[in-house]
Amino acid sequence: MMKKIYCIGETVYDIIFNKGEPVAAKAGGSMLNSAVSMGRLGLPVFFISEYANDDIGKGIDIFLHFSNVNTHYVYKYDNGKTSIAIAFLDEKMNASYSFYKHLPSERLMINFPEPESDDIVLFGSFYSINKEVREKIIRFVSIAKDKGAIVIYDPNFRKAHLNELSELFPFIISNMQNSSIIRGSDEDFEMIFGVNNVEDAYLRVSKYCDILIYTMSNKGVFFKTKNREIFVKSANIKPLSTIGAGDNFNAGLIYGIYSCMEKLDSLNNLSDKKIKELLQHGINLATEVCMSYDNYISIEFANNYKNKTNH
Repeated sequence: MMKKIYCIGETVYDIIFNKGEPVAAKAGGSMLNSAVSMGRLGLPVFFISEYANDDIGKGIDIFLHFSNVNTHYVYKYDNGKTSIAIAFLDEKMNASYSFYKHLPSERLMINFPEPESDDIVLFGSFYSINKEVREKIIRFVSIAKDKGAIVIYDPNFRKAHLNELSELFPFIISNMQNSSIIRGSDEDFEMIFGVNNVEDAYLRVSKYCDILIYTMSNKGVFFKTKNREIFVKSANIKPLSTIGAGDNFNAGLIYGIYSCMEKLDSLNNLSDKKIKELLQHGINLATEVCMSYDNYISIEFANNYKNKTNH
């Protein structure tokens, strides 16, 4: 059985607006969202991040502990403020963001854990290509990969950074090279590589990593390797908010991996049926999150889901 799960990413406090009105405020950040859902499902998840010792940061810390997320590797700083993200939902309930940050000059000042061969590491988003913290993150990730841990990279590349793509591209490629699985959306690969289908995306990605999980919002998900292509259809829903959908797909995917694998090399040995189960866990959690303004599954849903899936 896997020993530990590490999620590395930014912490923000999300304030969500719909039709010009604030409708929710909560702890956010892609990897935090994944970590909370996994913690609520009872997985041994450690969050590697940073937030301030201010009122918002303290509130987030309490919330993470309440959600069974270990914050031992969070850098809690005094010289700055916890970052704020204002999310504006459009008519399709997709979000665009404005960020307000007052970060310390010294970043992520922690002693990183020692990853082991049966751990899982989830990283990605802009945080993983941000020059201020990247060196520390990639050092940990590359050690994890070398040790034989399962490393999952989610580019989660935002349109706001498209004008910086040429500068950031080498970092994205380096992240892919240090990954065991790349899980990205069709939008990610369209922005990064200018491709709009799974075949072309895999053609680019396979130079760096053998396994691609390609999500297409409400259409479905592809699992693709050199020898296999498996597709699972998404649920047809009318979302309240799509914030956290991809993050919770990642949480569901890891929940499935944790339950049926002991070593990375067995992923390619799993049957098509088992692969479909992994993808379905991702779809189930993503679907659930889209039906509320929460960025993560509820404790009630998590408890029911655990019981239903016999974990």
